Amino acid sequence: MGTTVDLRALPYGLSDEGVAWVEETLASMSVEEKVGQLFFNLFHFGGDAFGGNTLTNEEILARYHIGGARYHGGSGEQVQGLINDLQRASRIPLLVAANTESGGNGACAEGTYIATGAQCAASGGEEVPFRTGLVSAREAGALGVNVVFAPIVDILQNWRNTIVNTRAHGTTADDVIRSTGAKVRGLRAESDMIVCIKHFPGDGTEERDQHLVLGVNELQPQEWDESFGRVYRHHIDEGVEMIMAGHIALPHYQKLLDPSLEDADILPATLAPELLQDLLKTRLGYNGLVVTDASHMLGMTAAMRRQDYVPRAIAAGCDMFLFFNDIAEDFGFMLDGVRDGVITPERLDDAVRRVLGLKAKVDLVGKRERGELEKGATDLEVIGCEEHLRWRAEAADASITLVKNTLDQLPIRPETHRRIRLYYLSQESDGIYAAGEGTLGTLVAELEGRGFEVTVNDGASRVKGPTLAYRDEVDAALVVANVVGYAGENNYRIRWKVAMSTDVPWYVHEVPTVMVSLNYTTHLHDATMVKAYINAYHDNPEAIRQVVDKIMGESPFKGRYDEHVWTEKWQARL
Repeated sequence: MGTTVDLRALPYGLSDEGVAWVEETLASMSVEEKVGQLFFNLFHFGGDAFGGNTLTNEEILARYHIGGARYHGGSGEQVQGLINDLQRASRIPLLVAANTESGGNGACAEGTYIATGAQCAASGGEEVPFRTGLVSAREAGALGVNVVFAPIVDILQNWRNTIVNTRAHGTTADDVIRSTGAKVRGLRAESDMIVCIKHFPGDGTEERDQHLVLGVNELQPQEWDESFGRVYRHHIDEGVEMIMAGHIALPHYQKLLDPSLEDADILPATLAPELLQDLLKTRLGYNGLVVTDASHMLGMTAAMRRQDYVPRAIAAGCDMFLFFNDIAEDFGFMLDGVRDGVITPERLDDAVRRVLGLKAKVDLVGKRERGELEKGATDLEVIGCEEHLRWRAEAADASITLVKNTLDQLPIRPETHRRIRLYYLSQESDGIYAAGEGTLGTLVAELEGRGFEVTVNDGASRVKGPTLAYRDEVDAALVVANVVGYAGENNYRIRWKVAMSTDVPWYVHEVPTVMVSLNYTTHLHDATMVKAYINAYHDNPEAIRQVVDKIMGESPFKGRYDEHVWTEKWQARL
């Protein structure tokens, strides 16, 4: 079966009383109740997209005994109300998780964005990631959240990877450990928030997205030990409570651990006992809880039939299963796996002990008895408070990065370059993550408020017109890439509106041209000819205000870049 949990050791550290509660609760549970504890259900406002929307929340709890909840969307008031209702109706209090990778904006609509992983890295210190963690815990905690699916501890080794380009905290193990370590300290500074790092065994070595295909980390065992392994050892030693297993294979290590494996036998970590039991729980000594990444991702669904991989994820060493597809069907698949022996009684009880152990660690039952589990309207006052907004501004100032200015074209000011031709490049508008709908308007208003005269280019046209006339009409070109996407393509790049669009930087030698990315950091690959390039990391109004400040020379650039910005292209440096 592999290792079994020690509830008195890290990351639990339970007292005799806590252990007794876990054991008594476990002994009181039916098989169906134990199976329910293995699941995180995803709640949607207006319907549950991954589990059907025919049942009320109370019916889900009564019938399926879920151990955890996550939610999608919602205002602070809506989310808080949902969590309060769920905790009130559940016999055993729930683990409630939020994806707070960049601040409180991952917890609710009004939450305060502070910084992505890439922005934390660009700041060059520990203050920005610490504050990102602190704001995440404060604002999520005000809603009733007790688990954060953050930080991401992947290492961006492949510049082509866009799934973690902005989410990773660095390109080396040392950078990731420093930045994510600070974020975890922030998460724990004022709360007992449960921390879940992700995505074991590590994303960032290849360019594809495990939402769409089996992810593969091709590192050799020694290379992995010296990079991703160091990161995981650090966080395990620091007592991380939860690790999210990715739908990512580690084939060379898997074959070392189990020499009988052939290529056809290689499975993602979520289904691979040699990675979960042998590498993570035995070699690395991890004693906490392992949760799958979302179970609708193709890195998992492509492995085998769903009725097989639902129970096999737990049998392999995962302790919780993230999201139902069809709630009745998946619950039945898991229950059948227990009854058929795919999940042994010992493995089932070990997984449930780990779940209950975290609930005991953060004293969910005690909080309920003391009236502290449910949150109220006054708790919401911390969300978007003045201090958090100031930290957002300071994070932007510390991180916005001037990558190149080889022709010394900055600053651009209305006194010298009043007429701006603005080229705005975007991507998905309805994705899981997407560019802000009002970003272009915010950008234009900010520039015009500073005295610039702005013309937004019609990129649907291919007709460039006379170049001398262009130079007479335009004082400077500003190219703003707000390419944001997620799980719709394996790799996101600049996509011009039409073939040879007038947006393409044909004008770089006609007028001073500055390019700004509001998301991905590697757009020089598609625009090597640009001579002034800035990474600003996000499209919130504060980031836009400050990048205009810096373009105008009103404040200095302070952020630092890594070598990936050059995308291995010598001409990008020119």
